[in-house]
Amino acid sequence: RDLSSRYGRVEPFHAVAINRLAHARARRGLDVIHMEVGQPSAGAPRAALEAAAQALVTDKLGYWESGPLKERIARHYLDWYGVEVAPQRIVLTPGASGALLLAFTVLLEAGDRVALGRPGYPAYRNVLRALGMEPVELPCGPESRFQPTVAMIEGLDPAPAALIVASPANPTGTMLDRAELRDLVAVCNERSIALVSDEIYHGITYGQRAISALELDPARPVVINSFSKYWCMTGWRLGWLVAPEPLAEAMNSYSGNIFLTPSALSQHAALAAMDADAELAGHLLTYAGNRQRVMDALRDLGITGLAPADGAFYAYADVGHLTDDSLGFCKQLLEDTGVAFNTGLDFDPVDGRRTIRISFAVSQQEAAEAMKRFGDWLAAR
Repeated sequence: RDLSSRYGRVEPFHAVAINRLAHARARRGLDVIHMEVGQPSAGAPRAALEAAAQALVTDKLGYWESGPLKERIARHYLDWYGVEVAPQRIVLTPGASGALLLAFTVLLEAGDRVALGRPGYPAYRNVLRALGMEPVELPCGPESRFQPTVAMIEGLDPAPAALIVASPANPTGTMLDRAELRDLVAVCNERSIALVSDEIYHGITYGQRAISALELDPARPVVINSFSKYWCMTGWRLGWLVAPEPLAEAMNSYSGNIFLTPSALSQHAALAAMDADAELAGHLLTYAGNRQRVMDALRDLGITGLAPADGAFYAYADVGHLTDDSLGFCKQLLEDTGVAFNTGLDFDPVDGRRTIRISFAVSQQEAAEAMKRFGDWLAAR
C-alpha cells in the first residue's frame, strides 16, 4: 500500500528543528539564548512543585481525573470573566494540543473546511490536514491587526464548518477587543459556524485584559486553554477545554479512548499552581519589561515592521529588507551568536520567509544580551 501521499500532509515545525540545533550547540560547550520556542523560561510555581513532590509520596498516580481541579477551573472562569461554567463542561486534556485534537475530532468530519487566520499557530492547519480536513487560511496583515474579521468570514461561500480564533495570538500577540470578538461570535452563530477560541495566552497581556468568548456567548463556543503559558507548566502537558455539555460528554468519551487520562502528577501540581498569583504576577512584569526592551531594540536596528504584541510573549517582525530566507537567517544567527530566533515560515507558509518570531519569555539579562548580539551580528554582515 502506497502511503507516500500522506507523508507531506503535515509540515515540519521549524521551531523544533531550530531548538534541536540550539541544543546541539550547547552540547559542544557553547552558550545559547533560547528565544525560538514559545515557553516561559521560568518553571512551574513553587506551590505546584511542592504539591507534585507530596503526590509522589502519597498518591499511586494511576489513571485519574481530578474533580477538584475541574471545580477550580470553573471558579477561574467566574473570578476572571464573571462567567459561570459547570464543572461537567470542562474536559481535562494532555496540553492544549490534546484539546485541539478532541475539538476537531468531535466537532468536525473529514472534508470539512475550517477558517483560520494567517499568520497563525501551525498546529491548527497541520492537525486539520492530518484529520482529513481543509484549512482555509485568511491572510491577516497589519490592516486587520493580524486577526480575522467579520467581513472575511462573511465572504466565505459556502460557510466553513468552523472558525479558529486566538486572542492573544501566536505569533503576533495581537488581541481581539470585545466588539470584534462579539461580532465574530455573532456571525458564527448566524451562519452555523462552530467557534473554537484558543485562549492559551490569557493572563499574559499588556494593557487591556483578554476577553473570553464565553463572556459573549456562555453556551456555544468551544474554548481551549492550558497550564503551559500563564502558569509556566509547558512540560507538564496539561490543558483543558470548555464545551457545551453534550459535546463535553462526547469529548470525554473520545479522550478516554485516545488518552485514557491526563497526567495524574500534573493535575496535582496544576491545582496548586492556580493559586500562585503573586509568583505569576512577577513573571508578567518580566515579560512586560522584555517586551519593551526587544521592541525598542528592533526599531533601533531599523526593523520597524512589528506586530503590536498586545499579549503573549512574542515579537513578530518583518525582516524582508534583510533576507528572503528567514529560516536560513535564523540558523546562521544561531551558529554565529548563540541567539535562537524562529522563522516565520512556521506561522505563515506564504509570506513567512520574510518574518521572524522572537520569544521574550526569558530573563531580563538574556533578553538584553540577545538583542546586543543580534545588533552586532547585523552590523557585521
